[in-house]
Amino acid sequence: MDSIKIYEKHQKLIHSIYSSRLKIQILLTLLHNNASLSRLRDVTGSTSQALIPKIRNLEKQGLIESVNYEYRLTPLGGVVAMNVEGFVELIGGINQHHTFFKDHDLSDLPETFLSRISDLYESEAKQDTTTDMFYVYSHYLEILKDAAYIHGISSVASPGLAQFIAEKVVTGIPVELVVNNEVIELLAKEPYASNLQELVNYPNFSVWVTGEKLRVGLTVTDKYLSLGLFKKDTNLYDSSSDIFSNEPRAVEWGENLFRYYKELSTKLDIAALFEGN
Repeated sequence: MDSIKIYEKHQKLIHSIYSSRLKIQILLTLLHNNASLSRLRDVTGSTSQALIPKIRNLEKQGLIESVNYEYRLTPLGGVVAMNVEGFVELIGGINQHHTFFKDHDLSDLPETFLSRISDLYESEAKQDTTTDMFYVYSHYLEILKDAAYIHGISSVASPGLAQFIAEKVVTGIPVELVVNNEVIELLAKEPYASNLQELVNYPNFSVWVTGEKLRVGLTVTDKYLSLGLFKKDTNLYDSSSDIFSNEPRAVEWGENLFRYYKELSTKLDIAALFEGN
């Protein structure tokens, strides 16, 4: 199908829904429950006189129907309403963190996860300031403090963070990391090598290596998500800005992204990395 031609043929109907605040609010309301005219007035903040023409038009289109003094979606109306809700949430998710997404490189995030960017709506973008140059890093360490487990994806390395993670492993916290070959080369050298060698015999620590291009810094715990990205049009990871969230939907998004890359990875034999040294 040619979507442009479909749009040209049916643009009047498309605009009749997407250009109408009241129709969108009616569809979204009925997506979750049947509603009376009174309920629709409360949700929309509009009068019956304003609502009734919109209701009649949606009825004419076969999207809603009246039953026992309430309105409900028809089967086709349910499909339309779900797609309207998806579009609303997508645009809301993008716009909620518009500056962060505009300034960072999203090109290597899998399309499946970009399409669910609305899962990050209940998140907060934090950035370093001139008065606190380590604001993001400090907040990052704070969310790891009481973590029951740590899952991470990284294409960069930091000596301070490596030491912090090593200390968590020693205390018994399960830690799994997905990294690329460039990071492995760094971890095999000082100041990382000593920490890594000390963790060889800890069963709660594992490193997975992927051949995929990684331009993301992700950490997920049982309670929190931290997401960092590369600056747009550069080869520099932006450690001064992260998205943080403790909202379950956002944490699940991050956990699924971790699993996605883990499934494309091979478990590293840490001991073999240092054989002969």
